[in-house]
Amino acid sequence: MDGSGSARINRGGFLLFAALVSAALLYTVWPFVWALFWAALAAIMFRPLVDAVRPVVGGENRATLLTLLIITFAVVVPAIVIGSIVVRQATQVYVLLRDGGGIDAAGWFDRAHAFLPEQARVALDRSGYGDYAVIEARLSEFLRDSLGLIARRAVDIGGNVFAFVLTFIVGFYTSYFLLRDAPRLGRAIRDALPLDPAASMRLCDSFLSVVRATIKGSVVVGVVQGFLGAITFWIVDLPSVALFGVLMAILSLVPALGPAIVWIPAAAYLLLSGAVWQGLVVIASGVLVIGMADNILRPILVGRDTGLPDWVVLVTTLGGIAMFGLSGIVIGPVVAALFLVSVSILGEMRGIASGEAVREGDFKAAEEGASAEAATVEPGPETT
Repeated sequence: MDGSGSARINRGGFLLFAALVSAALLYTVWPFVWALFWAALAAIMFRPLVDAVRPVVGGENRATLLTLLIITFAVVVPAIVIGSIVVRQATQVYVLLRDGGGIDAAGWFDRAHAFLPEQARVALDRSGYGDYAVIEARLSEFLRDSLGLIARRAVDIGGNVFAFVLTFIVGFYTSYFLLRDAPRLGRAIRDALPLDPAASMRLCDSFLSVVRATIKGSVVVGVVQGFLGAITFWIVDLPSVALFGVLMAILSLVPALGPAIVWIPAAAYLLLSGAVWQGLVVIASGVLVIGMADNILRPILVGRDTGLPDWVVLVTTLGGIAMFGLSGIVIGPVVAALFLVSVSILGEMRGIASGEAVREGDFKAAEEGASAEAATVEPGPETT
C-alpha cells in the first residue's frame, strides 16, 4: 500500500474516532444540554458587557463576576418571581374552570349577539357558533388543556426540585467560563470547522447576529409588551394580570395580532359587563401603547440583523417552540439563517466553478475557431 492510501486510512480512522468521542460526550452531557444552551446564549448576549466593565473593575475574572451578578438580579431573580406568580394564577384559573364556577358569560354573549347585524347573526347561527353552549364547551376545553399543562408542569418541577436546582447551578456555573473565554472559544470553533475560512466566518457571523437579533427582537419586545399589558390590566382591576401579561409576551411572536389576541377579548368583556371606561382604557392602551411598542422598539433593537423574511421568522419560531419548547424561540430562526447562508455560499461556490468552466470552454472554443479559420485560409498566388 502506498503512502497516500495509508494516509487516507489514518485520516478516516481519526475522523471516525472523533465522531464516536463527540457522540459519547453529547450523550454524557445530555441531561444538562438545555442548561448549557442557555449558558451559551448568555455568553453571546452579555459578552459585550464584560468588555465594557473590564476597564472599570480591572481584570477579566472580576468583570465576568460582576456581569454574572448583573444577570442574576436583572434577569434570573425577576424571571423566578414572575414565573411563580404565573404558575399560581394559572392554577387558580384552571381550578375555577374545572369546577365551572364564578364565570358566567352567557349574558355577555347574548348582548354581543344582539348587537350584530341580521346577516351576521344568521351566518353565525348557521356555523353553529350562535349557541353559547357550544362556544363555552370548546373554550373551556381549550383553557383547561392549556392552563392544565402549566399547572402539571409546575407540579413536575415542584416534585423534582433537586434536579431543577442542579440544572440551574450547572448552567450558572458554566456561564462564568463561557463569558470569560468567549473570544477564545469562538475562534477555536471557527477554525475547527471543516470549511473554507471565508465560509466559516460568514456562518459564525450569521449565527451571532441572528441569536442577538432574535433575543433582542422577540424576547425584549415581548417582555415590554407583556409588562405594558399587565400594567393596563392592573389599572382596570382585571384579575390574573401576571398570567395575561405573560400570555401577551408569548403571543407577541404572532405578527399583526400579537398581544391583541389577549387584550381585545378583555376589552370586549369590560364593555359588555358595563365597565365602559375600563374597556376604553384597554382599547386605547392596546392600540397606542402596547401595539406601538413593537413598531418603535423592533427597528431600533433588531433592524435587519436577521436577514430573514418575517414569514420565515414566524414559521421557524413557532416550529421551534413546538419541537424544543422555550428554547425553540432561538433555535428555529438560527437554523433558518444558517440554512439560507449555506445555500447562498453553495450558490456562490457553484457560480464561481461554473464561471471558471465557462471561461475555460470559451477559451478552448476560441482556440478551435482560430485553428479552423487558419486551416481554411487558402494561400495567395506566389509572386516572383
